[in-house]
Amino acid sequence: MVFLICRSWFDEGLSFVFLLPKNFLAGAVLAAASASVLAEAPPATVPTVPPVPGATSVPAAPGAAPVNEVSRAEDDTFLLLREAARQNDSARANALASRLPNYVLASYVDYYRLKPRLREASADEIRAVLLRHQGTAVADRLRTDWLLELGRARDWNNFDRELAQAARSDDVQVRCYALLARAAHGERVVDEARTLLVNPPAYGEGCAALMAQLAQTGQLSQDELLAQLRLAGEMTATGPSRRIAQLVGASDTRAAQAVDVPAVAMARGIGTTRAEHEIYLVALGRMARTSLKLATVALDKNSSKLSSEERAIGWANVALAASLVLAPEAYEYWQRAEGAPLTNFQREWKARIALRRGDWKQVAATIDAMPSPLRDESGWVYWLGRAYAQQGRREDADALYRRIATQNNFYGQLAMEELGELVTIPPSAAPVTPFEVNQVAQLPAVRQAMKFYELRLRPEGNREWNWATRSMNERQLLAAAEYARRNDLLDRMVETSLRTRTELDYNQRFPAPHNEILQPTAKNLSLDTAWVYGLIRQESRFISDARSGVGASGLMQVMPATGKWVAAKIGLTDFVHGMLSDLRTNITLGANYMNMVLENNGGSQVLATAAYNAGPARSRTWRGLLDAPMEGAVFVESIPFSETRTYVRNVMSNATNYAALFEKRPQSLKARLGTITPRSGGAGLP
Repeated sequence: MVFLICRSWFDEGLSFVFLLPKNFLAGAVLAAASASVLAEAPPATVPTVPPVPGATSVPAAPGAAPVNEVSRAEDDTFLLLREAARQNDSARANALASRLPNYVLASYVDYYRLKPRLREASADEIRAVLLRHQGTAVADRLRTDWLLELGRARDWNNFDRELAQAARSDDVQVRCYALLARAAHGERVVDEARTLLVNPPAYGEGCAALMAQLAQTGQLSQDELLAQLRLAGEMTATGPSRRIAQLVGASDTRAAQAVDVPAVAMARGIGTTRAEHEIYLVALGRMARTSLKLATVALDKNSSKLSSEERAIGWANVALAASLVLAPEAYEYWQRAEGAPLTNFQREWKARIALRRGDWKQVAATIDAMPSPLRDESGWVYWLGRAYAQQGRREDADALYRRIATQNNFYGQLAMEELGELVTIPPSAAPVTPFEVNQVAQLPAVRQAMKFYELRLRPEGNREWNWATRSMNERQLLAAAEYARRNDLLDRMVETSLRTRTELDYNQRFPAPHNEILQPTAKNLSLDTAWVYGLIRQESRFISDARSGVGASGLMQVMPATGKWVAAKIGLTDFVHGMLSDLRTNITLGANYMNMVLENNGGSQVLATAAYNAGPARSRTWRGLLDAPMEGAVFVESIPFSETRTYVRNVMSNATNYAALFEKRPQSLKARLGTITPRSGGAGLP
């Protein structure tokens, strides 16, 4: 059995191990079997695509092993080749690739053969592979890898030539190298760099070199470099902190201590230079994450040695730490931080604490002061609208609501309700035809994706799938989503269908599989079926054998310890961890646990959803910090954990859509969120 750990593609970067569903090949077989029947079908808008080069089977020689055994042996060799490439073992990769002259994934054989020796390979050799597989996902991947190598080598001539041929890259390193190349030619690129240099943990060599170049040429000011130092400390990025400290003439050792051992850095004192003061303030912010009291005492003690702006920065660092634990003092600390240059993360938490306080004037002022990319995010558009409405600016508020009301997400649904509308299911597009589905099945990238899914290599499969669908029109996207459904790839169905804007199919976006198990289970527990499906859609995207990096398993991502505890509570005496992979058992345990956390949280789906993700103890703690009832949407917005905050928003939005589908009547997300009341006891859960 081959296991693969990969990053989740739909939310907060959760890690999953994936096993292929048992009935994976059913849809592929169906498509192949129906090809001859569809030959007489009328022309469709999707162009006919020729078969994948090299994808047809090679006739077996007399006395050769059966084709399926040959194919299985080739698959095993390919997996070994992939691993050799990952280990940068060029000799082994070359030897294994030589054993796959006619493999169905020929482009990846070439890629894995070349990748381990990309640094020493000639430009002509690399370009020959790029040309041979031009227009494919693997060529785009190879070009990105090569661009990184060219950037490290400062080979700007080849870099510029290849960058012009590349698809738009989201790789931060490539984008930093692209700016560095232009800066090396004497261009002024600082404005673009400012929008790019916002996440120090992702900087790497390319972004570090870009920052050094811009500092050397005076394009980045001392204040901007100090802001970068502050940002690196906030994000616990020790390496970038060291490098930035050197750029401002400070000790890289002290900068690292400020991040990793703030008590030591603070014990050294605040120093005499502006850069040393900034390092001290970083340490102060890090210390506040552990002890707010020690941090505030230290800041008050050294206040006279700091400028007014430095004092404000210190209080902003303390206020952020207080906000992340929802400390009652956070609001006061933000008032003391007035005038400080804030990071985006600080701006967001200043707004959230003002929301919890009901200070709508402060909410509006804080959001208005956000840089436009942040201010234009749907969440802040919604909350700015709410703040305007509270100030009597109804027309301005409605204009903001209308900007996001067409987005079928948490904030879009809330905006609809502010405009007097409820959540409904739009009319479905005309069903796709078998001919349209078959045309998708014939696309080379889709064929490669299906082969990767067969090999249980989901990241590569998703890469090929996304490449195949990147330029599809809406009918083609719906057909691709239907093809994914037939192959039990419900995650691909959902993600693909979500990309349509006018041709909508909410049965693709919000599927309800395994209803024969889930419906009676939920009914017996008096659970809201829409809520259960909303949670499953967020937990696993209906990948029944998903496994998280921390051990959660199955459709409902049940942790082994939780499964054992719930099994004992419901009398499942023969439970063992391996049973979590059984669909019926997984749903039974997950649904029962949902019911337990729901009862433990007074029937609040918001609190129960937070408990399911972050644990009942944390949910109890967050509720315990309330001293008065709080609007559900405000409570959700101020959940301290980013992953849990996003999770709860998505589950509640999902559940609202499922309820509209199941009940066939308009739904209110606001009513579902309800009001969160202060805690009044409740038994503990694991």
